[in-house]
Order: sequence, then structure tokens, then C-alpha cells
Amino acid sequence: MGNQSTPFVDESATDPALLRTLASAGLPAAGRFLRKAGWTSRAWVGDEYVVRLSNGQFRDAFRHEATVANLLAGSEVPHARHLAHGDGPDGPWYISERLPGRTLHEVWPAADSHTRQAIIESLGFALRELHRVPVPADLMPPWLNDALAGKPRNAYHPPVVSAALRQVEDARRLHGEDSRLLADVAEWIQERLALFAADGSVLVHGDLHGSNIIVAQGRVTGLIDFAEALAQPADVDLDTILRWCARAREYPPTPDERGLDETTLREVPRWLHGAYPELFEREHLRERLLFYDMQLELALYTHHPQPDIREAAQDRIALLLSGHNHLDELVW
Repeated sequence: MGNQSTPFVDESATDPALLRTLASAGLPAAGRFLRKAGWTSRAWVGDEYVVRLSNGQFRDAFRHEATVANLLAGSEVPHARHLAHGDGPDGPWYISERLPGRTLHEVWPAADSHTRQAIIESLGFALRELHRVPVPADLMPPWLNDALAGKPRNAYHPPVVSAALRQVEDARRLHGEDSRLLADVAEWIQERLALFAADGSVLVHGDLHGSNIIVAQGRVTGLIDFAEALAQPADVDLDTILRWCARAREYPPTPDERGLDETTLREVPRWLHGAYPELFEREHLRERLLFYDMQLELALYTHHPQPDIREAAQDRIALLLSGHNHLDELVW
């Protein structure tokens, strides 16, 4: 969300929170900065680096991101180099180098088909390299550990295969009146756990969509925002990308903006398949993707604060039990 080459506003460099954060990192306040809003943080994009301040919603998210950045160091994964992070009077902060380019979300509408294909093929290369990075088997964001342990949580999180049945129990505690539906979900999950028995875990981004991909001159210059990165099967990232392609309007960069038009993303799965075919070659891939989607919908159904979102998730859970979801609309 932070590495964007948009026209700068000089007065942003005088923001007291920005100045305090730069001072904490021992970095100069010289140069121009543009303030950017986000879902859970605010950011300032400078000439050389990007400064982010968290609202504290996700425990140790920036510390986790720094850990992931250290894993990426020396790899071929395009990413923003971590410069410093810490906690200050304005909240947790994280500073990274500024990458060339703008988000895919910003670039996409004006890009022609040739440029779009080149971007997605470049994304395929970046993803393959990401999934080759050695990763501890237990890598997981601290806030996600909290969520899966039953502590207060955000509704969305990337799927964690081993936690699927725990999610059902979590839903039962909060929505006991839907016991029949949840019993069906538990049985559905049990029947599919064997699909993942032989899996090895790789480093997955966990939230890969248009706002977390930086591009310039028709190629990906960086994957950003690794606060949800974890060790899981590689096709967890495919699951997120395909959901974004099918439901892009649900992925705006900020609450006040619009997501992309899904019709402009129709070729993305096919282009990605051409660039990274191994990602699509899992046996029973569709059933695996349905499993990941079930975990997402369970999280929304159980924890989202808005009743209409919970009701929509419940409807999609019922659809998943019949073998259908947004994948029905995609071709690769």
C-alpha cells in the first residue's frame, strides 16, 4: 500500500508523527513525502523510503513483517528492503525502501492487454521465487496465532489447513443455532483433510492482490505488505489471487475507494498459469481451493461485525457444500 509514485505533497514532510518516527529510526526528514491512507495503517511515501504507522489492530504485525523481510534478503523475490521498525508514541512503525512504480491496482485500468500480460507473467516469476524461499515450518503472524487460539480477532485471515476444524468449533460457540449447517461443514472438512496430508509448506504471501503488488514498465518491481505471510501450501496464494480476480470489487485499496472491475481480470488466471504452471498442477486443485475458500467464509461468518457480511458468508458456505463458488466464473 505504500510504494507508489504519485505526485507528492510537500507539507506531508512536516507531520509530527512522521518526524517522530524518522527520528526514532535515525533517518533524516529531508525530501518530499506523500501521505497515504490504508485499512489498518497510514503511510508516507518518500523519495527514498516508505514510513508506515499501524493502528495496532494486528499484534506484532510489523515485527513479523521484518522477520519475513529477513527471509527474503538475498532471494530473487522482488520486495522492499526493510530498513527499521519499532514501537513509538504514535504506535508500531515500519520503514522500508521505496520501490519504483505504482500498485497494480493503480496501473491496471490504463494498461493495454500486452502490458497486463507482461505484468502477470512477471508476477508468476515473483511468486515462484517466493515459494522457493526457505521458511520455518511454524512461521505464522502473532496476531493470527492469537486469532486461532480464540482471542479477539479480525474477520479475515489467510487459510491455515491445520486449523480448519478449530474454526468450525469457534463458529459453533458463537452461532450454535446453525448447528446443522456447521455439522455439515465439519463433515465436509474431514472428508478433504487427506488432500493436504503429503503437503510441504512454503513461504506464502497470504494477501496477494492488486494493492500489494508494485509494478513499473510492465513488470513487478515488488511484493509488499507481508503482515499475513506464513508457512502453508503454495496454492494458498493462488486461492487469494483467483478470489481477487472473481470478486475484485471487494478488494479496494482503502475503505473509501473502489476495487477493480472483475471483467478486466478475466485473462489473469490464464496468463499466470502460463508463467507458473506448477502452481496449478496440484492433484485435486479445485477441491483444495474450495477448502481454502471455506476457511475464509467461516472466518467471515463467525467474526465479521456486520450482519449482512455474515449472512452473505453463510450463503456462500452453503454454496461451497454443494461444490460451487467463485471458481465457477473463472477459466485458466
